[in-house]
Amino acid sequence: MSQGGGRSLVLIHGAWVTAQSWDTFRQPFEAAGYTVHTPTWPMLEGRSARELNESPPSGFGALTTGSIVDRLQAFITTLPDAPLIVGHSFGGLFTQMLLDRGVGRAGVAINPVPIGGIVPGPTSLTAVLPAVARWNGWNRPYAMSRHVWSKRFANTAPPVLQNSSYDTYVIPTSGRILHQAATWLGTVVRPARRTVPLLITGSQGDRLITPYISKATFNLQRHSLAPTDFTQFADRSHLLIAEPGWEEVAARALDWAARRDVSCDA
Repeated sequence: MSQGGGRSLVLIHGAWVTAQSWDTFRQPFEAAGYTVHTPTWPMLEGRSARELNESPPSGFGALTTGSIVDRLQAFITTLPDAPLIVGHSFGGLFTQMLLDRGVGRAGVAINPVPIGGIVPGPTSLTAVLPAVARWNGWNRPYAMSRHVWSKRFANTAPPVLQNSSYDTYVIPTSGRILHQAATWLGTVVRPARRTVPLLITGSQGDRLITPYISKATFNLQRHSLAPTDFTQFADRSHLLIAEPGWEEVAARALDWAARRDVSCDA
């Protein structure tokens, strides 16, 4: 955790990865004076990726979106100032859920899992189908194979990074949250009541959360009276926070925060 100039930033990781996935992305924010926090989900605290792969916590497969957001909200209330919240993938969904609860100074949803009301296209549907079609998948953890990680999550990353990232911070995820995202149970937000700025991103190379989903999220969120912006990256996979070119993603988030005047002290 870095000590900055009184500006808090919360980075929220997504499914299938640990908070270690933010290790490089956080650096420009720390250099810009943010105090960076990378809270993890319930049941994951204090466990390495190796431990989580060898023995997922009991009950982890039934972990819900609501319980994750509750834990994140509880953590954020301990901070000295309302933070900028940046979430990736499921973390982008959680970011929007937190803003919907009135938590945070502003949010950046990087290639976010769709909020309730969005029908995913065939590319995203086929990506989650193996998880949601399993017997009792609602209650069971779901692991992503190295092959699927390379083809779906990190498809534009160099092979060396595909393998090293998989070995370093890829873990199983809750089957329950995948079902919730597919059925809109517990993932609905009300854009009309959001009062703080939100930036949504997409990337053309993403084979997990396609640009269509990111744009559809923006089209729903723009019903807010608060500023709502969208930016798209070319030829980036779902691993855009860690693959080559991640610096541009971080820079756009930083520039957006400055332009929306959300990076100053509250």
